[in-house]
Amino acid sequence: MKKIISLDIDGTLYDSNKKVLPKTRDVLIKAQQAGHIICLNSGRPTAGLVPVADQLEMSKYHGMFLSYNGAIVTDSTTGKIIYSNLIPNELAKKLLKHIENLPVNPIVDDTVTIYTTDPESYQVPYESQSNNLKIKKVNNLLDSIDFNPPKILITAPPEILQNEVEKISEPFKSELDFVRSTPFYFEATMPNVSKANALRKACEVLNISIEDIIAFGDEQNDIPMFKLAGYSVAMGNAIDEIKSLANEVTKSNDEDGIAVALERLLNLK
Repeated sequence: MKKIISLDIDGTLYDSNKKVLPKTRDVLIKAQQAGHIICLNSGRPTAGLVPVADQLEMSKYHGMFLSYNGAIVTDSTTGKIIYSNLIPNELAKKLLKHIENLPVNPIVDDTVTIYTTDPESYQVPYESQSNNLKIKKVNNLLDSIDFNPPKILITAPPEILQNEVEKISEPFKSELDFVRSTPFYFEATMPNVSKANALRKACEVLNISIEDIIAFGDEQNDIPMFKLAGYSVAMGNAIDEIKSLANEVTKSNDEDGIAVALERLLNLK
């Protein structure tokens, strides 16, 4: 039976050094050779998933990119966008205006370029380097956003961000969804954008049942796909909430947790 293997990236597919371990890579290639489909299901931009896909040889097997926490679904072989749910320009500007005087830093991109008033501000260089995004310095962020962004990433050191999330989200609870994807990232997307809804779209295109999804994750933004998937696997390094929702807990991302689980679940040894 063909399966969708839905993989979170950071803390799951990537080890602590932001690398795919050799054994994990080999098992995932073997899984694709056996007819299973990989969906990279991440808060990262689409461009940030391409290097991972290249390592896993996904272009040979029509794997899927479920990027921006599910705001965009793309065929990894053709580059065709299958589904998108973007933040309308006026709403994006409304949120950016709201957080102007808060001690946080917004990161906004158009899938190719990050727009910022300060290229060295908190997490901007990292987001650019790790996700293959260019940086464009602008004098005024609000005046420069003339597109509909997939998401707005709001960043600050964890001890600061934790005190600001309520102020950020409260005025927009009927218009946007928010999720804390890491201790230093608070992400805004359109309502109903999630890793789960993106998986539903992938299942429709691939003609694979939701029951045949095997999902791997470690963080809060993986909760929707864990609730949807036929079988969910929490990494050994996952937060407790994810572990409590999972069908099983595998080894950590530094111990080939994905490979350990898939070898057994898909009989790949």
